[in-house]
Amino acid sequence: MPKAADEYSGHLRVTSSGEILYHFPNGFINRYKGFGAVFKRTFEKIFGVSKKVFALLFKIWIMVMLIGYFIIFLALALASVIIQITARSNNKGGGGRISFGLFEILIRIWFYSEIIKPRGYGQSKHFPNKPSKDKQPLHKAIFSFIFGDGDPNKNWEEIKNKAVIEYLQANNGVISLIEYMAISGENNIEAEKNILSLCSKYEGSPEVSGEGTVYYKFEKILLGAELSNSRRFDPNKNNKITPPLKNIKIFSVNKKKQNGWFIAINAFNLLFGSYFLYNSITFGKLLDIAQYQAAPAIYSYTHYFLNMIMQEPHNLIKVALGVIPLVFSFFFWLIPLIRFAFLKKENKKIKLTNFKRFSFSKIWEMPCYIDEDSLKPSLAECAAEDKKSAFDSVIKDIGAVSSPEIEISDNGITFYSFKELEKEKKTLEKIKKNIDVSRLQLGQTVFDSADD
Repeated sequence: MPKAADEYSGHLRVTSSGEILYHFPNGFINRYKGFGAVFKRTFEKIFGVSKKVFALLFKIWIMVMLIGYFIIFLALALASVIIQITARSNNKGGGGRISFGLFEILIRIWFYSEIIKPRGYGQSKHFPNKPSKDKQPLHKAIFSFIFGDGDPNKNWEEIKNKAVIEYLQANNGVISLIEYMAISGENNIEAEKNILSLCSKYEGSPEVSGEGTVYYKFEKILLGAELSNSRRFDPNKNNKITPPLKNIKIFSVNKKKQNGWFIAINAFNLLFGSYFLYNSITFGKLLDIAQYQAAPAIYSYTHYFLNMIMQEPHNLIKVALGVIPLVFSFFFWLIPLIRFAFLKKENKKIKLTNFKRFSFSKIWEMPCYIDEDSLKPSLAECAAEDKKSAFDSVIKDIGAVSSPEIEISDNGITFYSFKELEKEKKTLEKIKKNIDVSRLQLGQTVFDSADD
């Protein structure tokens, strides 16, 4: 039945006589088999592969565009400056202008070298596998600015399930819905669905005590449990739960100064792209010396160089040096901007679920006289942005499992007491103590087929 409940999205009902009923509100639609489930998994795999291929091609295009156009525009600007310096040096008093031109060239060369040299980055708690002494290659630093550095919580399901198993091993294979919610941060509906999935995977079963308390028993998990010495949960600390927390996502592991240089390079490309697009439209094809002299210097020299190898180079200048870098510069800023907006939304959700884990575990530890001030986490990862809304959400989620008693003090503070939860906790403590764990442990080896 737990396997059926997992596959067909069932949940539990308990009668007044203490019987467990399995309810399937969505009918017998399999979550893992059938056309819909297979199609969904196939689509996700195809989409995942396509996304990786597209990302690789897009990253190559970014490197070519950002650095390539920067070098091209810088070369055209330097060539223009050198030509003007050479022309002016023939005039009287040209020495000062030559010095100014050389100074400008040196500044531009420094600007370019400052960008391309590899930079180090500090160790981040979100990405602990990246040593602080490593150098961040240029292409990875650019990708970090645009796309970020991956999801620091990509193995969250594995971390969560491991924490649940550790808690079960520290509590004689018994867990309640509230305890699971405290570890996962999920509401009662999601928690019940996932705990039934664990029952299917680890041969657990829902049970009902004589007092009508529903709990989940996982005897198989206790087999050889002494081999996995749990450090997260201590059964001698009144079932205190210390849940794992999701990491807050960061925009980039780059330093702000380095991201500032990338923004400056893109602004440089945007400026020159606008320059060439505007002048190609305004002046178009240059036919004689008068038109060359009337056009701006860099556009005039670029047109002259290209005119030696092709006819009507202004069309190429308009598209290759105007439209394309403008479009690229737009997306170069748009993608990080969109990602930043989504990042704030995702971090807000992460902080809320972390706050729920903290609050559920706190309420499980002390079920009575809960107010907003009693649920104040010390960690920034648990600090929900809208504290009032987060507190109301916690009370609502716990209240869906155990109805609270509400009291208002003389100074107007509202307290919530979960008396039923307190009784459930005492009942579970008795159940856990009465389980004979020794019969579930692996005994000593008395025969080995490898022995002679």
